[in-house]
Amino acid sequence: MAPFTTSSSSHPTVIVIGAGIIGLACALKLQAKLVEHEGTRNVELLLVAREWPGSMPGAPSTHSADYASMWAGAHIRPIPATTPQLQREAAWLKQAAAEFDRQVEVEPWCGLTRAVGVEFLEAPDRGYQCQDAGSFERESGLRGYRRLSPPEVPEGVSLGFEYETFCVNPPLYCEQLLRKFILQGGKTVQRGLKSEWEAFTLRENVLFIVNASGTGFNDSKCFPTRGQTVATNLSDITKTVTKQNKDGSWSFLIPRFFSGGTIVGGTKEPGDWRTEPDVATRNRLLAAGLTIEPYAHKNTSRDKAESPKNVNAVSDIVGRRPTREGGMRLEVEERALVQHNRESTTGCVVHAYGAGGRGYEMCWGVANEVVELAESLLGSKASVKAKL
Repeated sequence: MAPFTTSSSSHPTVIVIGAGIIGLACALKLQAKLVEHEGTRNVELLLVAREWPGSMPGAPSTHSADYASMWAGAHIRPIPATTPQLQREAAWLKQAAAEFDRQVEVEPWCGLTRAVGVEFLEAPDRGYQCQDAGSFERESGLRGYRRLSPPEVPEGVSLGFEYETFCVNPPLYCEQLLRKFILQGGKTVQRGLKSEWEAFTLRENVLFIVNASGTGFNDSKCFPTRGQTVATNLSDITKTVTKQNKDGSWSFLIPRFFSGGTIVGGTKEPGDWRTEPDVATRNRLLAAGLTIEPYAHKNTSRDKAESPKNVNAVSDIVGRRPTREGGMRLEVEERALVQHNRESTTGCVVHAYGAGGRGYEMCWGVANEVVELAESLLGSKASVKAKL
């Protein structure tokens, strides 16, 4: 879907920067909040981004490696909440899981699919070892946790378990969210901004900005985490399978439902700025993926393991996850604005960036918190500027 450019507007405006999964979720949640309140129904919501949804591995694309939402594995995979940061992220994930559960029922075409998630760990830490069905559901909101017996796991795996989860087809899902935003009255502008504060120049009466830019505009705590995966022609995969190895490497299979094959991965390379795929890495990923492929089907155990004979690489995928030291930045910042031939004023930015590789897992929980932060800004500014 090609975004369109809107004309200048004097309406009070809220601007969301970024059309990745966090920005789209924030835009839709804010849109719903504006409709709820009589005093803010004339507030315009403007989504500003350099890149927009609409891509698939193997087809021509102009998306950069920094538009991580298009290249994500995007399976909903909880991590034990053993630190304050992980506890915060678990709370967002639980809200996201509830929203996915709702969406997959009312909009089964949106790019979401229910699936079984399988985890294999060669050297599980205490967080994984202490999990049970009750703690898993309390932390994640996901049901169906079950520890696997030795015949159900590969050789060398100390802990295996499965659970009910969701798979996302990122291009389809993000396009659906963008369509909904536009049909509900949202406006779009394609622009490469140099700063979140530059967005205040896009409209006359900007109430506040939501900075869902991913990398945060020169935040010194942000860094890329390079990920390389392979889109393959495997079409009969029914489960997501993730294997954590003793040496810190990973293998995973993620079915791309809606005729998208299967993603085989993957790498996590903090601070690596490379955008070109590495052939040796691709070969390693495919070889490792085939060892766990038999476990991605229904009713398959180690005793019945049999790898497929013909697996074709459709496309190499490289994305740079927008990671931030200490986790996401989610807070309000206020600064004085310099405006030509106008009285001095202040502007507020709600920062919501730096999700790393967990954007899909946390998006709706983050969006809910953004709305909470925005409510006080709407209350103090919308009623005044709406009269202009």
